[in-house]
Amino acid sequence: MLYTHATIITVNPLREIILDGALLVHGNLIIAVGKTQLLKGEHPQEEEIDLTGRIVIPGLISTHVHTAQSLIRGAADDLELVSWLCERVWVLQGNYTEEDSNAAVRLSIAEMLKTGTTCFLESMFADRYNFDNLCYAVLESGIRACLGKIVMDIAQYADNPKWSLHPGLVETREMSLIGAVKMWERWNCAANDRIRVCVSDGLYKEMTKIARVNNIPITMHCAEVKADRDFFASVGHTPMSYCEEVGLLGPKTVLVHMVHLDDADIAKLAETKTHVAHCPTSNAKLASGICRVQDLQKAGVNVGLGTDGAPCNNSNDLMQEMKLAAMIHKAVSYDPTAVPAENVLEMATINGAKALGLEDSIGSLEVGKKADFVAVDVRSVGMQPWFSPVSAVVYSATGRDVDMVVVDGKILVRDGKLLTMDEGEVVMEAEKRSKEVVARAGLVEAVKGKWPTA
Repeated sequence: MLYTHATIITVNPLREIILDGALLVHGNLIIAVGKTQLLKGEHPQEEEIDLTGRIVIPGLISTHVHTAQSLIRGAADDLELVSWLCERVWVLQGNYTEEDSNAAVRLSIAEMLKTGTTCFLESMFADRYNFDNLCYAVLESGIRACLGKIVMDIAQYADNPKWSLHPGLVETREMSLIGAVKMWERWNCAANDRIRVCVSDGLYKEMTKIARVNNIPITMHCAEVKADRDFFASVGHTPMSYCEEVGLLGPKTVLVHMVHLDDADIAKLAETKTHVAHCPTSNAKLASGICRVQDLQKAGVNVGLGTDGAPCNNSNDLMQEMKLAAMIHKAVSYDPTAVPAENVLEMATINGAKALGLEDSIGSLEVGKKADFVAVDVRSVGMQPWFSPVSAVVYSATGRDVDMVVVDGKILVRDGKLLTMDEGEVVMEAEKRSKEVVARAGLVEAVKGKWPTA
């Protein structure tokens, strides 16, 4: 298939942008990238899809998502963190059935695909949700995914009883750690290598030992809120000195949020080549603080981008996340040149691929890489005029401007319509089950908001 007449942002090592460009795809691989006239002349018999009026970018890579949380989108707004977690999110998730989580996962994946995310890193998928169903949803949809199974040994956060998990979310060591290894053995590299499996959070020393022996990646929430740093200090550590002691740091680890770091923490991340997932919307909404992205990048730390979960973002749209990531650091630094659009697009593409250990396969549009790409329609009133294609994508576009999504060489979204899932059925099931979860949790009145409804 020859995709023609697009503006192509390659994110290749030279960061080349090709006007009136074309991509030749055979199977799941990119065979050629260049000018439309040249490639059409070299491949006159190739079937063609005309992408006039579109900007083509590498598929977006979200390095932190909670797919099971989309069912409770908007159910925990404007709350401080303890109330948000212990009175809403954990209570709601603790009342999920397996069928509820499956509906949430399918809703999350459908939203990600329609808004340009072609690969995601799931964090903390609970045993009660059925990890197999998560993998089946990835299979069905055609998306690419690195899937994290939660690992835990205590039922509270930072050893503080006021941060206790809902009983419905508590897992034993055998259920979480051994279960994670079993899921890795069953699913890693499945679906033509579209599925990778990792482990997430808890049981640090044992988990890291098993992960390193088996070459299983690790992802973990860390230094998200001030209470995290206080906890590490209470045991004589900074966040990164603690992570180093238990063996968490290294190029196979993605640490999420990383808001409350000092200079020594940043230096240690750079030294160990540990990756960071930046989630600006979540951090802003929960008033967690702002990650020191400029300092991390200056130190040479690889920073990706994530949306986090629907209760702390209300969206799985990584296009919108890019815009906030480009703007929020300018506001807090009083520097309009901070974290420019080009940096943010790198965070959402090639940096994300590096964080997942997939930079040789995805993250840029180059010959020999997997055909994962997105076409953004710039013919609408909200996208005109544009001068820099990178600026147009980062500052003007949202997921609603996504016209086409290709993953592993297959068209999954065309003309903005999802081809691999029944979108109407996905929405209907999610709407039905979300109401059942809220009722089961006894939170029908609490989630309605502050203004009266009639």
